[in-house]
Amino acid sequence: MDPLSDVLSALRVSSVLSNRFEGRGAWALRFPAYQHIKFGTVLGGRFYLWLDGEGSPVELQTGDFYLMTTGKSYCSASDPGLPPGDGVAVIRASRGEDGVARYDGGGDLGAVSLAGGRFTFEDDVSQLLLRHLPALIRLPASSSGVSALPALLDLLRMESEGLHIGGEVARGSLAALALVHILRAWLATASQPAGWLGALSDPKINKALSAMHAQPGRRWTLDMLAGQAAMSRTAFAARFRRLVGQPPLEYLLDWRMTLARAALRQSSAPLSELAERLGYLSDTAFSIAFKRSTGVSPGRFRSRVRPSNRLQG
Repeated sequence: MDPLSDVLSALRVSSVLSNRFEGRGAWALRFPAYQHIKFGTVLGGRFYLWLDGEGSPVELQTGDFYLMTTGKSYCSASDPGLPPGDGVAVIRASRGEDGVARYDGGGDLGAVSLAGGRFTFEDDVSQLLLRHLPALIRLPASSSGVSALPALLDLLRMESEGLHIGGEVARGSLAALALVHILRAWLATASQPAGWLGALSDPKINKALSAMHAQPGRRWTLDMLAGQAAMSRTAFAARFRRLVGQPPLEYLLDWRMTLARAALRQSSAPLSELAERLGYLSDTAFSIAFKRSTGVSPGRFRSRVRPSNRLQG
């Protein structure tokens, strides 16, 4: 499994789709802060999108996709010169029985139709994915990989409407797939993405990252990882830190702790088994590393996230 797939699996991506919005005339709306990632597409027409109080409005047209990653409040408008109204109140008041919100602000600016939603994550490792992404990403309709996204959104909307057998699994899988396509499309258009995602596009550093993700329990050294990248120790350490934002062995520790938190949430495996799986010589060594990283022992963490489980470590 490649590093991006590993991280998406650990994040346990889910999706909450918003209802469709159709706007006419002159309008501007402000929406409050949200969790994790907002995404959407322009089904027809055009509109403007910007972070509240930050940057210039970005114009989006038919077929374009967007991604917002900081969780901050934002504004959308057909006329960005208007003072924004309360978006939540407007959407709630204008939503029809079919779930589509239709709003007419008057004037002759034409119509726009939008569909979108929100990715949420069940794990606190989301910052690994989000911290180096731009606050607002626009993917033009002509971008590589964008053509598959409308079909994925249609499937997500269908799975989100009512109860379906296997719906929870389908929604999570489709959301993860849509996010992968969006990130691929952005990586293909970004000249040199910053941070962890950008490092995945660097062949040498990607080899070291893939090795750590494939064998997190191996007792890696800096020399061994530099060998995976076919680089000298000094050059590898400098390049890894510049691209990823932290030293290689610090990244490895963070990834091991991510896997440890996921295992403690999802299984009752004894600490000795987790320690061996993650490359620690004993459950004591694992417990010390875990507490240093999280501030609590593995057993206390497990009891918090799984109240019925009272194992102590």
